[in-house]
Amino acid sequence: MGVYMVSVGAEEWFGDEEDGWGEVASALNAELRQRGLPPYEDVPPETGFTSGSGQAFEEKLTPSMTGFLALCETHLSQEESEILCGWTVLVPVSLDEEIWLPIESSDYHSMVAGAPQVLLLAEKLATVIALPPEIPATCDNLDLSAWFRHQAEEPTTARPGPWSKGLDTAFYVALFLRAAQHSIRRSCPIVCS
Repeated sequence: MGVYMVSVGAEEWFGDEEDGWGEVASALNAELRQRGLPPYEDVPPETGFTSGSGQAFEEKLTPSMTGFLALCETHLSQEESEILCGWTVLVPVSLDEEIWLPIESSDYHSMVAGAPQVLLLAEKLATVIALPPEIPATCDNLDLSAWFRHQAEEPTTARPGPWSKGLDTAFYVALFLRAAQHSIRRSCPIVCS
């Protein structure tokens, strides 16, 4: 099993089924209206995984996060770290602050973060560790995970730097960077489930 970071299409986002995110979508729109912002309703339809298409996003959070959290602690404020690492739902909407949504059907709160804010924080960390350009630009069907498992060795020798000293840390920097970019590019939510 494990935790996955995946893009969500309109049918699942607005769906009331057990696996749907309709409750979150409704609660988010109510909160956005309360803040004087337009509701988030322009969600694209679900797309399938076709290698390198950049239409869907799916990555599994398997490596250790210890180095990544230490990097965040060193280079971000506590509030920034919480925005970057603490979201359950990422939306392509600019939010001045994160939104906490109580979910009646579950025993937890969902933290919603704005992709533009997450992107700025991830870019800051990518600069700190000098993330190389060879890292895949799209992350459909575990492309990023596969790259770090099977192809990262060549760039680590050709382009050594802070990123190559901790591949698990670099993976998470790239993951949050690509998630925010994907959410903005496709105008879709990304969820941790």
